[in-house]
Formats: sequence, C-alpha cells, structure tokens
Amino acid sequence: MRLDELRFGIVQPDCRGTATRAHPPPTGRAYHRHMLLVIDAGNSHVTVGLARDGDLIASRRAASRASATPDELEVLLEGLLRLDGQGLVGAAAVAIASTVPALTDAFEAIAARREIPCAVASAGTIPMAVHVDRPGDVGPDRLVNAYAAAHLLGTPVIVVDCGTATTFDAVDSQGAFVGGAIAPGLQLGLEALATRTARLPLVELRLPDGMIGRDTASAIRVGTVLGHRTMIEGILGRIRRELAAGAGIAPHEVRAILTGGLSALPWARTIEGLDGIDPDLTLKGLIHFHRSVTGDEAQA
Repeated sequence: MRLDELRFGIVQPDCRGTATRAHPPPTGRAYHRHMLLVIDAGNSHVTVGLARDGDLIASRRAASRASATPDELEVLLEGLLRLDGQGLVGAAAVAIASTVPALTDAFEAIAARREIPCAVASAGTIPMAVHVDRPGDVGPDRLVNAYAAAHLLGTPVIVVDCGTATTFDAVDSQGAFVGGAIAPGLQLGLEALATRTARLPLVELRLPDGMIGRDTASAIRVGTVLGHRTMIEGILGRIRRELAAGAGIAPHEVRAILTGGLSALPWARTIEGLDGIDPDLTLKGLIHFHRSVTGDEAQA
C-alpha cells in the first residue's frame, strides 16, 4: 500500500484507557478539504506542502531560522507557494508540526492574522496513545510520523527520520507510540568534524567507493556515511526485535519506513531492513491528522 492510499481517522485510547479526540480551534470556519497548507518546521529546514482534496500536490523547503518574525515567515510562505503558482490566499486551513516553539508561535500568528483555521500537532492533539514518561516532550514531527506509519504499514512499526538528528520512533502492536532513540544526524557529524578539527575538511555527503579510505575525504565518508548507515541498521534491528518480542511475532513482521530530508539522497537506498522510503511522510501525515481533528474522518 502506498502512503497516499492511507486511511486515517481512528481514535486510539490514551494511556489512562479513555478515548481522546482533539478539537479544532473555534474559528467559525468549516473544514475545507480542497486546499490545505501543511508545515513541518524543524531545526534546520521548514518544509511546506499544499494539499488539494486530501492529496499532496506540491512541497518546498527553506532554511529555518528560529528568530524569524511572523512578517518574515509570511513572506517566505508566499514565496514558496508562488513557485507552484499558489498563495496563502488559497489556503482554507493550516496544519503544523513544529519542533521549534518560536516558529510554532509565528506560524500560528500568521494563520490568525489571515483568519485561517489552524491545527497544531502535539501529544495532546494527535489521536494516538503516547506511552512514554513525558508525552509533552516528544517532538510533534515524531508523533505525526508514527501516526502516519501505523496506518500505512500496520503495527508494530518503526519510523527512521534522517534530519538534523536521526530519530527512531516505535509504535507497538496496539498502535501506541512507545518511544525510540535519538542520535546526532549524519550532516551534523560531517560539520562537527570540519569545525572542531584543524585539518579535516567538510566533505560531500555521498557513499565512498569502498571500506578502506585511500585519502582523507574518502576515509571521512567511510567513518561517517557508512558508519551512520551501520548505526541505523543496528538500532533498527534491535528495536525491531524488542517490538516483535512484545507482540509475539517474528522480527521480520515488524515494518520500518525511512523519512527526513536526507532520506532522498542515494546513500539512504542502501540501508538494509527498510520496507519503504518517503521523504514527505510528515507532510502527508499532517494532511490526515488535520482530517481527524476536524471531524472529517469519513473522508479520510
């Protein structure tokens, strides 16, 4: 099943056993399926998508800056949407997943100024049980990814997100987010070597020709790119075995999907143990998150 064939709208019981459902803000405007703006605001990039009738039709990325004002971000949004012949005036609603609180506030301010209904993803609004010690500390993008993957691939399932950090998100056989792992991202590692050492250069992120680097640049690629791939495969395998043991199934029955900005690069296709790669998983998850919180589950 492809991600665009997802069917959402299930309200999971929370950790106290009572069903929870998020409610849309009291904007007075009905949910409009025909044009939805979805925003994934991260530490390094802001990714913006536009959905028509529930399908993602365009996505664009720009560098993020936590100190940006609502005015600056509004100009950025207009510019990105204009690349696809669209604009904020055509957006009937907005759904946001943001790991940067300042950007969350700024995008909400833009939506309020434009009188566009806005839904913000969080542990309290995503209709999914979150079984961790502090649910409010979990990044909204991680929860949106877990929510999307559970409905795409079934449960138990694992999401690996390669961005500024590389995260692993685990969903158990009951459909609950149960935690995961966080590691420094691949690009972050390359930049750290270049900035924290006197003679190591910043190298292009690509696969080396072999396991023995014949010069400094290729040696860095072996240690970082292949090392990062090995780290992903190792942690993925261990989480897969733990989820399988809890569900009483074989490890190969636990599914896994890769997403994030670095997932579109060629090196990602060499990672073993994945059932799929979708760089737009967060944006597509936001589309269906918005459907669920606005009560349009019959269409989801």
